[in-house]
Amino acid sequence: MAYLPEYAELHCLSNFSFLRGASHAEELVGRAAELGYAALAITDECSLAGIVRAHVAAKERGFKLIAGAEFRFQDGLKLVLLAPDRRTYGALASLITTGRRRAKKGAYALCRQDLEAHLEQGFLVLCIAGEKPSLENALWIRERFRDSSWLAVELHQGSHDFQRLRKSEAISKHSGLPLVAAGDVHMHVRSRRRLQDTLTAIRMGVPVGKCGENLFPNGERHLRLRARLAQIYPIDLIKETVKIADRCQFSLDELRYEYPAELVPAGKTPASWLRHLALEGMAWRFPAGAPASVRALVERELALIAELRYEAFFLTVHDVVRFARERGILCQGRGSAANSAVCYCLRITEVDPENGHALFERFMSKERNEPPDIDVDFEHERREEVIQYVYAKYGRERAALAATVICYRSKSALRDIGRALETDAKSPQLLALAGELTGFPRHLSQHVGGFVISRGPLAELVPVENAAMPERTVIQWDKDDLEALGLLKVDVLALGMLTAIRRALCFVSEEKNKPFELSDIPREDPAVYAMIQQADTVGVFQIESRAQMSMLPRLKPANFYDLVIEVAIVRPGPIQGGMVHPYLRRRQGLEPVSYPSKAVQAVLERTLGIPIFQEQVMQLAMAAAGFSPGEADQLRRAMAAWKKKGGLEPFEEKLKRGMQGNGYTPGFADSIYRQILGFGDYGFPESHSASFALLVYCSAWLKCRHPAAFLAALLNSQPM
Repeated sequence: MAYLPEYAELHCLSNFSFLRGASHAEELVGRAAELGYAALAITDECSLAGIVRAHVAAKERGFKLIAGAEFRFQDGLKLVLLAPDRRTYGALASLITTGRRRAKKGAYALCRQDLEAHLEQGFLVLCIAGEKPSLENALWIRERFRDSSWLAVELHQGSHDFQRLRKSEAISKHSGLPLVAAGDVHMHVRSRRRLQDTLTAIRMGVPVGKCGENLFPNGERHLRLRARLAQIYPIDLIKETVKIADRCQFSLDELRYEYPAELVPAGKTPASWLRHLALEGMAWRFPAGAPASVRALVERELALIAELRYEAFFLTVHDVVRFARERGILCQGRGSAANSAVCYCLRITEVDPENGHALFERFMSKERNEPPDIDVDFEHERREEVIQYVYAKYGRERAALAATVICYRSKSALRDIGRALETDAKSPQLLALAGELTGFPRHLSQHVGGFVISRGPLAELVPVENAAMPERTVIQWDKDDLEALGLLKVDVLALGMLTAIRRALCFVSEEKNKPFELSDIPREDPAVYAMIQQADTVGVFQIESRAQMSMLPRLKPANFYDLVIEVAIVRPGPIQGGMVHPYLRRRQGLEPVSYPSKAVQAVLERTLGIPIFQEQVMQLAMAAAGFSPGEADQLRRAMAAWKKKGGLEPFEEKLKRGMQGNGYTPGFADSIYRQILGFGDYGFPESHSASFALLVYCSAWLKCRHPAAFLAALLNSQPM
């Protein structure tokens, strides 16, 4: 029986070492766990961009993950730094930030002095022996890092492995730097070698045939069997990997994110100040007094916000919106935040909770244990003022945009691989490689407006680097990574229609010789709906597409809620779910409307018995199948991901069993489930649709009542 030593891989690159690593972080973690490794260190080059995905995968498997990074210093020194604890992790992220901020996007620059500045931070340092191990480098490392440094020997079945090992042993003896085995892993399995060679060619900009010694000579840079490693390395070097791994106890779960505290006046707490602002805003929204239902909503929301300690997040968004309004910048929150009465009172959103359709659990729930997401649209030509306000208020060291991971799609994968292989586009080899490359990260870009703002230095939480645009900085994690770790972001987005509306309002003000604002637009103007029913909507927000214009004469919107439905119904979700035609037939009186119970009627009556919005699916699960609000939100999230990841099966069983247990027929339960599957393509939140419907009506009113001002505003706002 083959000897299987305990082993931890301490030098492993994912495909977030762009065009170097040939495997996803999840694949690397899964394979290491499968092979029985004691631990795996993800050490992307001057990057922590892939560590969150590896962390999530490791947690699912109960597998030990080590955070680290590889660095090539300007004088050629190559090191791997590992983070044994939270303090060292912060220093690692800061060092990466230093290198990235010093260079243009996609590059970094570090010297030995940068490393020396972090001598007290507790790094575990692996000096990579490489092809020509250096006694000078070993002495330099040993002198500075003492018992937290090693010389990493990486053997890949090359012709000079024996000589390299002997030279490394001699250097270790003279320097006192102990030896440790490492793999310089670039792929989870050997079969990815073709793709790894191709990535090298793409990175170098030459065909594979001309890459020469830049290609690895064999496929050994994969996660190897432990029995094979025991044949390659002296056993002491293998045992040392586990000793190092045992010293690394840091987990990303330790990261704690604190929002800025300076928004709270002296003598106030975040909770008391948020309550003050919410009640002040409620008085402004409802001069005659807020209805009891709204007051109850606000109290319930404030209690949950306090319990989850999100007050500072709401205060931060409120501050950004306040700045925009003071500068005369038109803005409006949208998305699930429009389900919040607190957001309405803070003037972040404009959807009145008095309509009775708000579902706060769509925005935030205790069971979900994830941060809320607040998207705010600003005039597209003035959003930069808002972005620079955030940078100026919190400083570059505390505010940066989230990343967007730009991934290969089929077309770009075929294009780049075709250049690398110089082969026919229909080549089976090219098509197979393109299939493997599709979905690989290509580079980091900036999120359209998702800001991460911290109380302390942001670079101690996540590395920050330069964006392609001047005066922009970007963290190395995207919105999914932030969500996985429960970190909050503020979305400062751009919307061209807000620019056009604001300009049109200015023209109308000049025409009337007095200020005319958005709130002055009369509601429910019959002439506006008559124009919309005729599909005279060129230039009107959201309903000027060919599909929308063909729907308008059939749906015949006659009030604001009809616009809410109009915005949402011409979407893939309702279409794929078979909801459009039944709704139209019922609206036109061609099909009877019936409900199996009063509970279902309360949920579906406003849409004639057809579930059109995400919130309705959640409400149905609660009213008819006995789901808790948190479980209903989990169903909503599973709906959005089931085509990519699956995972709806447990919900199907629970939904059908719950409905039948409450007296609903199997046929009704099946029909509801089929409609839920349709939402997997694209189900619109009612709150989001209502936010957009407000702009639909306002832009339509301006077009109807002040066509010259509206046209001039549209033309002056191009490109939108």
